Amino acid sequence: MGTWRVMAVLPQRRRAIGLAGSYGGLNAGDEAILTAANTALRAALPGSEIVVFSRDAEHTRARQAADRVVASRDAMLEEITPEIARLDLLLLGGGGILYDREAERHLHVARVAQRAGVPTATYAIGVGPLERPTERQAVAEVLNGMRFITVRDARAKRLLQQIGVERPIAVTADPALGLAAQPFTDAMLRAEGVPTGRRIVGMSVREPGGAAAELDGSAYHGVLADAADFIAARIDAEILFVPMEQQDVSEAHRVIAEMAFSDRATVLRGDYGPAQLLGLMDHLDLAVGMRLHFLLFAALAGLPLVALPYASKVTAFLEALGVPKSRAPDGRHVGPMLAELDRLWDTRAQERQRLRERVPILQRHAACTAQIVREMLETDHDAETILRRHAPELTDLAPAHAA
Repeated sequence: MGTWRVMAVLPQRRRAIGLAGSYGGLNAGDEAILTAANTALRAALPGSEIVVFSRDAEHTRARQAADRVVASRDAMLEEITPEIARLDLLLLGGGGILYDREAERHLHVARVAQRAGVPTATYAIGVGPLERPTERQAVAEVLNGMRFITVRDARAKRLLQQIGVERPIAVTADPALGLAAQPFTDAMLRAEGVPTGRRIVGMSVREPGGAAAELDGSAYHGVLADAADFIAARIDAEILFVPMEQQDVSEAHRVIAEMAFSDRATVLRGDYGPAQLLGLMDHLDLAVGMRLHFLLFAALAGLPLVALPYASKVTAFLEALGVPKSRAPDGRHVGPMLAELDRLWDTRAQERQRLRERVPILQRHAACTAQIVREMLETDHDAETILRRHAPELTDLAPAHAA
């Protein structure tokens, strides 16, 4: 009588993908990027383990659907290296994380991955301003060690090429364009002290410095106060300031302090996730903003917007949308801003139509990023071949011409 041989079948190890960026609850735009990137990667690579490297691990565990969260900001090298070495791929980004005085901090996890032999790539990152020679050199060094690079706009690609990055670079789009809204109810709005049944205009302001190096921080509060007063009088609207991170609250109050109609202004106080802030846009009639992802949320909701560009990333987003660029606030030229607000209100139907046509194109570009990552992991093709396969989708968006 023969004998049976039992063969043990070992379970296949889950693929592990790391995401390292400015995560941990400091900025609603960065949290939107993480939420959308997580969703896109899970759809493209079902069954994969998503590992997030966060500046505030407890916040990320509570707010994001990550399989594993690693505290990266204060971790010792010997603590973080085993977490990185177990990855199949480390993705740096998305978001505008490579800029002066911050780039080196964000490159750390990617450096460790490369030393451990873990493949690295970027996930639709933003770049700049990047003027300091040491940081330009550091960015070029680390990115030239990656398999390939995806950026969220053509300006970032040009800057990387200028500083000596030679790896293939694809222009996709901001991952947050894939974010799905959660409801922001009338009851939530009333709890914030904002009357329902009235026109509401959302505003976003920020502090100067860092990623906003081009902004004259001493002069723009008065200009924004004049704009808010004009809106309140011109269209009989309430003004709702929407902070995208904590320091925006004090900036909003500085604007309100200079308003004649300060009783018509409110600063959003609640602790809301990015999907809820996107849902809030459905209650607004116009958006006037400086923060990139406030403007992105407005565009996703089809909300006519006036952008006050303080950095190249905002200008690049306006170009992709075909939205006219407004003069950045400098305390001396309030007239053009008021004229733009007046024009926008009169042409709001056309502006909504422009966004309905343009935003889906950007969303398709954003969706390509996860598909490129999938091919990188599941094929032996080189980077050039992968990018050629997606060439029809990844042609740079030519700026649309404003009507």
